[in-house]
Amino acid sequence: MQIFSKFYQTALNWAQSKHAVYWLALVSFVESFILPYPPPDVLLAPMALKKPKSAYRFALICTALSVLGGVAGYFLGALLIDNIQPLLVKLHYVDKLDTIKQWFTQYGIWIVAIAGFSPMPYKIFTIGAGVSNMALLPFILMSFLARGMRFFLVAFFVKKFGNACDAWLKKYIDRLGYVLIVVVALGVWYVK
Repeated sequence: MQIFSKFYQTALNWAQSKHAVYWLALVSFVESFILPYPPPDVLLAPMALKKPKSAYRFALICTALSVLGGVAGYFLGALLIDNIQPLLVKLHYVDKLDTIKQWFTQYGIWIVAIAGFSPMPYKIFTIGAGVSNMALLPFILMSFLARGMRFFLVAFFVKKFGNACDAWLKKYIDRLGYVLIVVVALGVWYVK
């Protein structure tokens, strides 16, 4: 079955839409505070592949809207923790939130940098920053730095190696997708 190839082609088709920039902005904003939601890289990479001259503009849109969404997540955590607690329980995120509170206490601003740049769910850390009453300005500055590095790095690599990456992905995306499923399943099994 070529499920991942079809998804990749769909993402490439979305990237060519006249509304792609608006979708990219919306996904970048919402991904930063809504559970669960896919990362903006899913649209950024194919958009940069289809329009390499606009790759850095797309990365800037991702960065700015992701940080704005992060601020929304921060205020969700700070102001609405009592109201969103049932949702967090339902999604099995309460224990993760407790761990994140401990990380904020132990690592401070650096945890925002790690979450903003890595594939870790940034949204958990935006809400966690609000719950932990982290200072807002350092949160915003570190989010801009980390998210910007991530999205501009994606744009750079796609712009530099785009056609080679596209050919390679078209050839191996299904195998990579199934390997990723196995790795995630093993990770979940190991943690439990």
